[in-house]
Amino acid sequence: MNDRRPIGVFDSGVGGLSVWREIARRLPHEDTLYFADQIHIPYGLRPPEQLQQFSEAITRFLLERGCKAIVVACNTASAAALKRLRETFPMVPFVGMEPAVKPAAETTQTRVVGVLATPATFQGALFASVVERFANGVRLVNQVCPGLVEQIEAGKLDAPDIDAMLRGFLQPILDANADTIVLACTHYPFVVEAIRRIAGPSVNVIDPSPAIARQTGRVLIEHGLSAPASRAGHHLFYTSGERDAFDRVMRRLVKVDGQINGAVWRGDSAVFEHL
Repeated sequence: MNDRRPIGVFDSGVGGLSVWREIARRLPHEDTLYFADQIHIPYGLRPPEQLQQFSEAITRFLLERGCKAIVVACNTASAAALKRLRETFPMVPFVGMEPAVKPAAETTQTRVVGVLATPATFQGALFASVVERFANGVRLVNQVCPGLVEQIEAGKLDAPDIDAMLRGFLQPILDANADTIVLACTHYPFVVEAIRRIAGPSVNVIDPSPAIARQTGRVLIEHGLSAPASRAGHHLFYTSGERDAFDRVMRRLVKVDGQINGAVWRGDSAVFEHL
């Protein structure tokens, strides 16, 4: 229980910072290394094979920098690549995103649950497995949210068009009498207050980020990888996009200053640090 190596966290962009934020809160003694693959955003419309290539390359990048565990803080990447990552790196503990259908099904009173996600998440075997296991007797209203990830990436959280977009996405769910909404994309917690306001106080909105942070802590303990509790964690960030833009949005979303490094892709199979 004295492992000072960082936890690796990655997403297509800034969305995974919603998970990173909860990890940093719950595990303040742990170092983290966050990778935002902004050059390839959005992931939601890409084929699974390409997402697997990206995820494997990013994992290698994080492992080369000493990460002791990997959090796939992206529902789309988890749906497409988590199984392959575990097969490819059998000695590495992984924590992935699983749509929170189980807690939604356990708490809904109307037996109708809305799910906000990308097309790739809905089409993946992981989502189908979760539905088969946990959604018996519950109607799911699956809603894609085109353009929302891009708005959040730009830091436009309070723009009038965000509100209009959310109302359009939520209306079919509310019309179906859903009393629970699952956020199945890590970008969406950054507009959770607007979602709650539009949905109303009778609708429970589930953000899975705290549960993922708790699971990360459990995985570290199970594998004997926890850092000393007496220390303060250090956080490092990488983006394959534009560093200044990432810095501006990160400051707005999670209100943290951190060292931000650039990274460049060379082909679809390797990531190299930008010197």
